[in-house]
Amino acid sequence: FYLTPPQVNSILKANEYSFKVPEFDGKNVSSVLGFDSNQLPANAPIEDRRSAATCLQTRGMLLGVFDGHAGCACAQAVSERLFYYIAVSLLPHETLLEIENAVESGRALLPILQWHKHPNDYFSKEASKLYFNSLRTYWQELIDLNSGETTDVREALINAFKRLDNDISLEAQVGDPNSFLNYLVLRVAFSGATACVAHVDGVDLHIANTGDSRAMLGVQEEDGSWSAVNLSYDHNAQNEHEVERVKMEHPKSEEKSLVKQDRLLGLLMPFRAFGDVKFKWSIELQKRVVESGPDQLNDNEYTKFIPPNYHTPPYLTAEPEVIHHKLRPQDKFLVLATDGLWETMHRQDVARIVGEYLTGVHHQQPIAVGGYKVTLGQMHGLLTERRARVSSVFEDQNAATHLIRHAVGNNEFGTVDHERLSKMLSLPEELARMYRDDITIIVVQFNSHVI
Repeated sequence: FYLTPPQVNSILKANEYSFKVPEFDGKNVSSVLGFDSNQLPANAPIEDRRSAATCLQTRGMLLGVFDGHAGCACAQAVSERLFYYIAVSLLPHETLLEIENAVESGRALLPILQWHKHPNDYFSKEASKLYFNSLRTYWQELIDLNSGETTDVREALINAFKRLDNDISLEAQVGDPNSFLNYLVLRVAFSGATACVAHVDGVDLHIANTGDSRAMLGVQEEDGSWSAVNLSYDHNAQNEHEVERVKMEHPKSEEKSLVKQDRLLGLLMPFRAFGDVKFKWSIELQKRVVESGPDQLNDNEYTKFIPPNYHTPPYLTAEPEVIHHKLRPQDKFLVLATDGLWETMHRQDVARIVGEYLTGVHHQQPIAVGGYKVTLGQMHGLLTERRARVSSVFEDQNAATHLIRHAVGNNEFGTVDHERLSKMLSLPEELARMYRDDITIIVVQFNSHVI
């Protein structure tokens, strides 16, 4: 099934979103110029989510990508709720008191976040009251715990992640008299999601990561070339420290069954995630909740089985690993992306493609044909194609779209092959997932003048 270039473009651009930070007095005083984001589904419905917001009561901007598994319910909830938990964790005591007093007396609340959303990034209206009540309980506790110290960003991020995960678990255990909501909170808790979140405030960049999405910094070297700096580590079987951490948390007798076929208990790829109460709750609690839950739960095979060798839960945590980086003038952009991107592209290529896109300067690498026997005619064809490509390469108005085009359409020479792109995008739903994962990307452009 062959797609024309305009058809390919309309598929690639369907979920793209751009935000430019407004200028004041003709100057942009923020360390962020703006960001581009996009998503390309492989699952139907897509299980990835993304979020971006400006913190209104503290300084800084929050951006995040969330990769759901066993459905999209948990990723959806985390994408709606996590930034509120982070923002509340960062608020000074007086502001928390002001907010609580406003709720008490029924006055309008201070807005905490300004969201930057694509129309497809919806919020679940039905759960908003429940979510608000859980958040309010959290800030009430923060008010009671007031130690008078200003909150450290690293601590705020860790507390927010852990607290939201705890609330997801509690809401599912308590249930809800409204059967729709009851089913929703259970779906959220029994599905799972990884999260990779950036908080940018002036020159301070914090990345909080749980799971296997990634954050990468694009750095422009003195000679104009591009390099990539990792700002997160995958929490999976490829990370030796992570495997060690899991082993340390359980008795020696379980050493052989903890990680099998590169998965946690032989089942789960990420070693940290939100939700996934199958890997956190005791067997008794799981049975009690499923038995008292709505009938739809019993039709769901996933909720019924108990993971093998399940002796000393919890096996899974949502606690993030936080990395702090002080921005330098040569740090030009940040890429946050779910593993769908990193499975197809090396970070070095990501840095070069985005860097060249943002600067409009194309560094021509010598054509590498790595071990292929290439005739003069074929080489001529490659060079002609390359020349044509340079003229059309900046047709994308969005850096994330440009990256997805490469991730899905690259051939063995590292160039976008329209025919390959067309084939990959026209795969029917049930096949697409066999060739690639959902891809979600946010590209944040930094303001070197301010930095």
